[in-house]
Amino acid sequence: MTYEQALAYMSGRHRHGVKLGNERMEALLARLESPHRRLRCVHIAGTKGKGSTTAFVAAILREHGWRVGAYYSPYVYDVRERIQIDGEMISRREFARLVQRIAPKIEEVEAAGLGPTTEFELKTAMGFLHFARQTVDFAVVEVGLGGRLDATNVVSPSACVITNIGLDHTQILGDTHALIAAEKAGILKPGCPATTAADVPEALDVIRRRSMEIGAPLRLAREEGTGPAEVTWESRGDRVTVRTCRGTYGPAALALRGLHQHANAACAVAAVEDGLGAAGRSPDADAVVRGLRSAVLPGRFEVVRERPWLVMDGAHNGLAARALARAVRSVPYRRLLLVVGMLSGHSAGEFMAELAPLAHRVYATRPEWHRAVPETVIADAAQALGADVTSITPPLRAAQAAMADAGKEDLVLVTGSFYTLGDASPSLILGRRR
Repeated sequence: MTYEQALAYMSGRHRHGVKLGNERMEALLARLESPHRRLRCVHIAGTKGKGSTTAFVAAILREHGWRVGAYYSPYVYDVRERIQIDGEMISRREFARLVQRIAPKIEEVEAAGLGPTTEFELKTAMGFLHFARQTVDFAVVEVGLGGRLDATNVVSPSACVITNIGLDHTQILGDTHALIAAEKAGILKPGCPATTAADVPEALDVIRRRSMEIGAPLRLAREEGTGPAEVTWESRGDRVTVRTCRGTYGPAALALRGLHQHANAACAVAAVEDGLGAAGRSPDADAVVRGLRSAVLPGRFEVVRERPWLVMDGAHNGLAARALARAVRSVPYRRLLLVVGMLSGHSAGEFMAELAPLAHRVYATRPEWHRAVPETVIADAAQALGADVTSITPPLRAAQAAMADAGKEDLVLVTGSFYTLGDASPSLILGRRR
């Protein structure tokens, strides 16, 4: 099987949509000799920030000399971003080999009456199998959707993180913070230490109650001065210092921009402490700082160029848009030209309420994905807030139009969905190889 054939096979799984539940995933992995059972894992859930936290944990563990696999959801520009070892994407050749290895097992699972394997389940199985074959020391695994019934929730982790809780994917996970927290808390395991930065009281209550019910030690992460916590962080400009009962780490200037990343960094440090503790090791403060400084991730306030600024950010809900707005305010610009394309399941009104007031002009667009929100919905939400709106599709044309309109002191921000970023990748916007 070639790489192109493997991609086509994987794309064919799109039609099966999202099917939450672990039975089919367990059956598929059992036919692959249960690679997930051979992995020492850190499992990360949350409404936002889980990808950045995954990157922080992986980078810190690498700085300690470990061989580290990282599984991300979703990807931004290249599907191989999902599966990485020591910061390197899986090769095209190995990608094809894994799909060819797994495809017959998918047919067996379906023949057993367990239904068709989804695209996400296939990707997750590939990640576990790749990490096991390459004998990584740690696998840092980001949840895809929710937690309790997510395909990744078949691992027996050494540490868990629930970054925060917001109202997202409400049609699937529930329409209250408590219901969503219950789904996220489904990744907690008996005896496995966990950390959360959840700050909505009803969500935190659910997570705490679940941790006590199953005997999962839980630490709370908070910014210093905002209340009692076992893990705290202090922000001074773009530098963060993390403190726990076991050590002080920092100050560190992060490559991942935005004050919201400081909470993710704190959760990551706590998870590394717990993960290394399970391996009989203690963290080295200098290695922690190096990891915090070096962690990068595409599409997380990714500064592609300056004069004019071109920034790509995959924020996709109101909570993420609020954090993105804070990051935007830290950049010196004259006018904000905002390119927005979103997927269904997220409120365009909540998203635009955070960013439209900052924008000189909004370019409403629609990513080329079957769950894309019509650009008219985004345009209406922005216009209701008094924004100057232009509707242009697809996202690449919208981004190119924004760049053409931008002066040297302006900021073009492409956001709303990772699918929007993928359709309008920096290489295409700027007409050069990435």
